[in-house]
Amino acid sequence: MEPLSENQIRSSFVNCTKGEAARLKMPLDFAELPWEHLDFLGWVDPGAPLRAHLVVPRPGGPVGITLRVPGAVRTSAVKSSLCQLCLTGHASSGVTLLTAPLAGPRGRQGDTVGVYVCADLACSLYVRGKRQPKLRAGQHEESLTVEEKVERMLGNLDAFVARVIQA
Repeated sequence: MEPLSENQIRSSFVNCTKGEAARLKMPLDFAELPWEHLDFLGWVDPGAPLRAHLVVPRPGGPVGITLRVPGAVRTSAVKSSLCQLCLTGHASSGVTLLTAPLAGPRGRQGDTVGVYVCADLACSLYVRGKRQPKLRAGQHEESLTVEEKVERMLGNLDAFVARVIQA
């Protein structure tokens, strides 16, 4: 992913007001982000921990999506969960359901879509083996190359973004 400025990120959001985009907090490590290993930028808002944000590069420019993080989550020490974007297996606390208001009038009326995703939104790092999930049992091995895993993740991400910005 090409590095983005704070202004590019703030102006990319499609499912919140300009005021909300102006007030969101950038990731705490914004200056040190590993852009060369990222396929999208995702973070939990440090000023509002029940909000998360995704910024996805698209042909017409980056698309930002604001998401809601569940408040209280019950987890199990013996169950595992799978991220719907990168298909990384985690202990159940490592995956969370994030919901995004739809862009436009339907979102203002309360319509949302959800996706189970890595709780730290570090899918790009998991796919590349730069970060390891916490699992009681070992991680399953795939025969796909890193490039194929990235392509699959981007396809899943594009499908989610399309659901959010649908008219």
